Amino acid sequence: MERSRILYVLECLQHDTDNDRAVTLKEIQTYLEKETNLGSVSGVSIRRDIQALITAGHHIEVQQGAHNTYYYRLLHPGFTFNEIRFLVDSVSINQFLSAEQKQRLFRKFEGICSRKEVRKLISRIKVSETVPPALDLLDNLEMIYQIIEEKRKINFSYGKYNWERKFVYTWKDRDLTPCAVVYREGRFYLKCLNGADGKIRTYRVDRMRDIIQGEPVQKLPKLPKSMGTVVDIYEPEYYADVTLRIRSQLLDDMLEWLGKQVYLRQDFLDKEHLILRAKIGISYGFYRWILKYGDGVEVLAPSEIRQKVADMVQRMAQMYSLPSSND
Repeated sequence: MERSRILYVLECLQHDTDNDRAVTLKEIQTYLEKETNLGSVSGVSIRRDIQALITAGHHIEVQQGAHNTYYYRLLHPGFTFNEIRFLVDSVSINQFLSAEQKQRLFRKFEGICSRKEVRKLISRIKVSETVPPALDLLDNLEMIYQIIEEKRKINFSYGKYNWERKFVYTWKDRDLTPCAVVYREGRFYLKCLNGADGKIRTYRVDRMRDIIQGEPVQKLPKLPKSMGTVVDIYEPEYYADVTLRIRSQLLDDMLEWLGKQVYLRQDFLDKEHLILRAKIGISYGFYRWILKYGDGVEVLAPSEIRQKVADMVQRMAQMYSLPSSND
């Protein structure tokens, strides 16, 4: 009975107090009488329970007010309310969690807030009505983290769409050792070392299924250290000092991608353009990134990268060329 009473006292402090509001012994007594089957509890017992909670490490503030009335509040050193609100918003916009999973997480957040704070949270909680994900992302992540912790190889089925718009999973033996889970642009990816060729492979976690652990390894591989900016989730083939001529309007976007430490100057021949140089990882994703800016970005150097972009642009022009009037 005494153990359960202490938990109920803690629950009262969690729900009815925060950094701005405290409760009296009488209010705690009323809570216990209404919310539990303990009946009337003496003030002496409640004081003893509060002292036990303080001894156990709970941050309970005790203040003496007028007429020898004591006020108690539970301080929350783990998360501030604004931090909890940020976490709730992050869950709300997550595209991989179903509505049911989001609500389950919201209830857990509410468990560490006061009633007053919960009322503030409710107005911000909006559950997406999009189609629930086919896989439980949280289960996949939990399994991957367990395999990484136990230092084992990994295998799984991996899904892709076919031309009939059906999502098809394929199982094949993969000699993969997990390196790390990476979050980028709203998705979770698993980086693995491929034992067949020694290269890093990247897989979307939400497209994995039937994840199983393989044989143990002595040491997990580390991801290669980045030697510059990588504009794609996939590992670059190499790094190069790339010089770009960009429209001035694109400067904000470029600095967000490449960082503020890039070399930058005005184009002396055209004040509407800037010259920018940065070390960038070169991969197919890099060329896609360049081409999305159209004629707003021109690669000046290195010459081999400029030539490859030119070849891609020429092939695109041929694809979109109009038939001549004589045809």
